[in-house]
Amino acid sequence: MRRLAATLVTTALLLTACGSTDEPAETPGPAETAGADGAEQSAGSEEDLEILRAVQVEGDFGSEPTLTFDQPFEIAAPAAHVVAEGDGEPLEEGQIMVVDVLALSGDAGETLQSTYADGTPERLPFGDPGFPQLNAALTGQNVGTRLLYAVPGGPAQEEGGEDVPATLLSIDVVDVLPTRAEGTPVEPTQEGLPTVTLAEDGAPTIDVEGATEPTELVVQTLIEGEGPVVESGQTITVQYHGALLSDGTVFDSSWERGQPAQFGIGVGQVIPGWDQGLVGQKVGSQVLLVIPSELAYGDQERDPIPANSDLVFVVDILDAS
Repeated sequence: MRRLAATLVTTALLLTACGSTDEPAETPGPAETAGADGAEQSAGSEEDLEILRAVQVEGDFGSEPTLTFDQPFEIAAPAAHVVAEGDGEPLEEGQIMVVDVLALSGDAGETLQSTYADGTPERLPFGDPGFPQLNAALTGQNVGTRLLYAVPGGPAQEEGGEDVPATLLSIDVVDVLPTRAEGTPVEPTQEGLPTVTLAEDGAPTIDVEGATEPTELVVQTLIEGEGPVVESGQTITVQYHGALLSDGTVFDSSWERGQPAQFGIGVGQVIPGWDQGLVGQKVGSQVLLVIPSELAYGDQERDPIPANSDLVFVVDILDAS
């Protein structure tokens, strides 16, 4: 979701900057409307929703729509409105949605981003606390939903720069990523590995009793997926569970947070043990990584990880793009 995130995060920063005055800004109260089944269809102030509903959206789901609206498009606060409800899999908070996006500048309607044009849908977490209106509008919806999302502009970020116009986005939810590894179980052949037990939902537990200290990176596939091979430079979406090899203390877990994580792989964004151990694996796989300290954080303490700690991870590779 690199490009979409850039659009949304930039706007969030603008809103934060605009709100950092001595006096709190007065904003209209939120309004939400529901469909016949009770699912929320809109989120935002009634005034902003009226502006958003006036946007005409033409085109079939899955193809780039045409948006017609008065220019310049201006809105006071973020707002979201479902244009068409989907009939696919129900959306659940914590899922990573696969979305096609058309983002337009509110000034003259020029295209800022279109995933339809290059065939590269974005990945968007459902439930990101930074975008409550978007989350509220999607609550109770399904795959196949099309919605409009609008964010206000803001002042120039540099002296002498131009003000940033509002942004209008049409978002098609085309799919959701799986929440766990799916494939063929693989029986470990190496001795001295930590033992991994999976709960019904796929959440792993790591038992380090009897595990040996690694002299080099250990990569053991536990489930072999059927997806494409992960390549250096891609963004991967994963579920992971990390523990200290010394005593099994869990120090980080996307499972416990309730939402998969996304990282650039093979580019130094994560520890070397991840870069070396996950590039070349198949999407859909579950991989056990036993990482010596020199391929983790070395002699640096990273609370709650002591210095010179060997680490063990169970990583479910859900997607690579």
